[in-house]
Amino acid sequence: MQRGTATPAIRRSLHRWIYLLLGGAIGLAVGVVLAWPVSVLWATGMPVVLLVLLAGLVLAAPVAAIGTLAEVRSIEGAAVAGLLTGRPQERPGPATTSAQRGRSAVLLVLHVATGALAGALLIIGVPTAAVVAAGPSELGGSLLPGLTPPEAPPARLALAAGIALLCLAGGELLGRAMAALAPRLLADPAAERLAAAEASVSLLAGRDRLARELHDSVGHALSLASVQAGAARRLLVRDPAAAEQAIRATEDAARRAMVDLDHVLGLLREDEGTPDDVAPAPDLRDLERLLADARGAGAQVSADVTGDLPGLPALVSREAYRIVQEGLTNVIRHAPRAACRLEVRAGDDELRLRLVNTVPGALPAEDRGGRGLVGVGERVRDLRGRLESGPGDDGCWRLQVQLPVHARGGAR
Repeated sequence: MQRGTATPAIRRSLHRWIYLLLGGAIGLAVGVVLAWPVSVLWATGMPVVLLVLLAGLVLAAPVAAIGTLAEVRSIEGAAVAGLLTGRPQERPGPATTSAQRGRSAVLLVLHVATGALAGALLIIGVPTAAVVAAGPSELGGSLLPGLTPPEAPPARLALAAGIALLCLAGGELLGRAMAALAPRLLADPAAERLAAAEASVSLLAGRDRLARELHDSVGHALSLASVQAGAARRLLVRDPAAAEQAIRATEDAARRAMVDLDHVLGLLREDEGTPDDVAPAPDLRDLERLLADARGAGAQVSADVTGDLPGLPALVSREAYRIVQEGLTNVIRHAPRAACRLEVRAGDDELRLRLVNTVPGALPAEDRGGRGLVGVGERVRDLRGRLESGPGDDGCWRLQVQLPVHARGGAR
């Protein structure tokens, strides 16, 4: 049990050391390139404190400039997630704002600085521990001024072990500090995270919107085409004229599917910021054509429409059209020869839709509602309406929708 818990801790410590030494390698490369200006500062004879500050600025400036590159945030994020935190799924993308670039620059400077310290601990501390452990007789005296290894081997080994442990502990503290600080520098402030979450929600909502449009429009047209093609195949020999009529209906359905598909693609282009040439979406003013298509596919549809349909708000009219379209699609798919009655009541405050059709037999379990009814429910919910659907006691299937009409004559 203890061995199982110790192994991940050792692995994590090793990963932190690797992260630090990667930063140290970058610091070594920068130090070699900028050795000449640092040596010039050293030759001026200025106070040591001021010399250290200026040399640090000279070395940190190019590192910070590199850190402002957009891709540095992704690279540092991958290193932090894989080596420091152990959460590779939490990798940030490239920097897109000036604040993200600034935090990436600070993180890279800290990475290089702590890596240089960790490298110095290894380069200085490990040889020092080895010299102390070997003793003055073998290596010819003390390693550092004022440090003379004890003559007794146990004392020398204890001192060497202490030096090695101090170096390892220093690197471990640096690694833990970076593990705590780096994710905060990579993470966005609350306002940016909220904006990103809102953008993600907007993207998902747009995808749902496109899925509903594709299902309701193109799915309806494909259902009509499938029914008409089947009818044409059955009538091809005994009634060529009727078969030709069914084929023409199939062609019309396919053309309308292309128009609806162009509308959905137009919505996608509109989301991308280029709303040119977007085909207009059908609404309740196109209800007669929708009923004609359903009747042409064999559905026995009767309609009772009252109220001012052209005066409905554009959004309500479009969504109501898709709801009726989905209801008729289900009739064609599940009860193509059943009697169906559609009622549309456009009032001043409310639009009522009621679609009732007889069911020839018990519906299979997989046919009792699907993506279509889910899409209808989403449309009704978005408009703050009410939806009722399901079989009644009289053996008929009912789809009833009530949509509030907030404003007449809305912009289209």
